[in-house]
Amino acid sequence: MRKNSVFLITVIVLGFLRPASTARADELSELKQQVETQNMTLSQLQQRIAGLEAEKKEGIVLPGSLNWAEKIKISGDFRYRHDHTDKEDMSGGWENGVDRHRVRARLMIDAIINGDWDVAVRIASGSGTSGNSDTASPISTNQDLEDAFSSKHLWLDLAFFKWHPAAKEGLNVFGGKMKNPFYRVGKSQLIWDGDLNPEGIAVQYARPLSDVDKISLRAGGFWVDESGGGVDTSLWGAQAHLKHTIGKPDYVIAGMGYYDYGNLEGRGALSTTYSATENFYGNTNTGAGGVYSRDYDILEVFGEYGFEYAGRPLAVFANLVQNTAVGTKDTGWLIGGKLNKAKAPGSWQLSYDYRDLEADAVVGGFTESDFLSSRTESRGHKFAFQYQLAKNLRAGLVYYHLQDNSGTRDLDYRRLQTSLIFKF
Repeated sequence: MRKNSVFLITVIVLGFLRPASTARADELSELKQQVETQNMTLSQLQQRIAGLEAEKKEGIVLPGSLNWAEKIKISGDFRYRHDHTDKEDMSGGWENGVDRHRVRARLMIDAIINGDWDVAVRIASGSGTSGNSDTASPISTNQDLEDAFSSKHLWLDLAFFKWHPAAKEGLNVFGGKMKNPFYRVGKSQLIWDGDLNPEGIAVQYARPLSDVDKISLRAGGFWVDESGGGVDTSLWGAQAHLKHTIGKPDYVIAGMGYYDYGNLEGRGALSTTYSATENFYGNTNTGAGGVYSRDYDILEVFGEYGFEYAGRPLAVFANLVQNTAVGTKDTGWLIGGKLNKAKAPGSWQLSYDYRDLEADAVVGGFTESDFLSSRTESRGHKFAFQYQLAKNLRAGLVYYHLQDNSGTRDLDYRRLQTSLIFKF
C-alpha cells in the first residue's frame, strides 16, 4: 500500500514538472531569438552610423549633373540705415536737418574655373548720378527710400577675373572691375572710399622674408574715363609695405605708395562722379563748366602698430598724402585707432580717426563719400561703434563732426548714421 502511494505521488509530481520544464525551454528559445534580432538591429545601426561619419568626412557627393555647384559660391549682405545730417550756413545759422532712410543690397557670385583661375561678379543697389540715370556713383551703393515707392536700380558693381598660379605662391593678378587692390592702413578712406571699385589690371605679390617679416607689393593700371575726342584719363599706381611681427599679438606695418593720374589736368569734370553744383568736389578748377586746373601725382606713406590693451586687440595707424605735382593745397593726413573686434555674438569694436584734407591733396569724389560728401578742403572727427547682435547680424553707429573749409569761413557739418547689417 505504501509503495503504491509513493508511485502515485511520483507520477503526479512528474506530471506537473514536465510541462513547466517544456515551457521554460520554450521561453529560453524565444528570448534567444529576441537577443539575436536585437544584435542584428544594433549591427545595422552601427553600419549606418559608420556610413554617416564617412559621408561627413568626405562631404556630400553630388550627382554628376550637379558637380558645377561645388565650384560656385554665393554670398551677399543687406544694410538698413538711418542717416541724419546738419549743416551750418554762411550766416552762422543751421539749415534744417536732413533725414534719409537708405538701403544697401549686394549679391556676389564667385566661380572656380580651375586650380589657377577664378571669376567673380557682384550686383548692387545704388542711386543714379546727378543728371545721368544710366550710371551710379562709384563710391556708394546706398539707395534712398524715396520717389513714391518706385522700383530701384541694380548695377554691375564687380566683374573681374583672378589668376593665382599654384606654381607661384603669393601672386594674384586681377582684371576687370575689381575690389581696390591697394592696402588701406586701418581701412583708411583718406584717398579711396571703401566702395570704390577701379577698372583695369592689377597685380599683388606677397612673400615672407623671414619668420617675422613679410613684404607685400601691389601695382595697377586703371582706365578712369574714356574721352571721345581726346586722350583717355588713366590712373597708374604702385605700393609696397612690410609687416614685422614683434611677438603675438604685437606687430608693425610700414609702407608707401605712388599714384599718377594721366590726362586729368585740363579736362572737364569726371562724368560718372561729379555734377556741376559740386564744383569738382573741392579740387581746383576754372569754374562751372570748366576743367581741372592741376595734375595729381600722389605720394602716400603709412604706418600701423597693433598690440593688446586690457586683453583686447588695439591698433593705431597714420596715413599721410601729398600731391607732388603742385606746391600749395597739396597735403592730407589722418590718424586713428581701433579697439577690439566685433565677431562673436555679444562682441564689439570701437574706432576713431581725425583727418585734414587740403583742396588738391587727392582727387575729390574718390575719397570717403560720407565725409563731407567726398569733398576735399575738409577736416574733422569720425567716431564709429559696432556691436555683434547675433551670428551674421551687426548694429552700427557712426558720428561725424566736420568742417567745410572751402569758403570764406569754416562751416560745421554733423552727421549721424545708425545701421543694421545682415550677411549671408
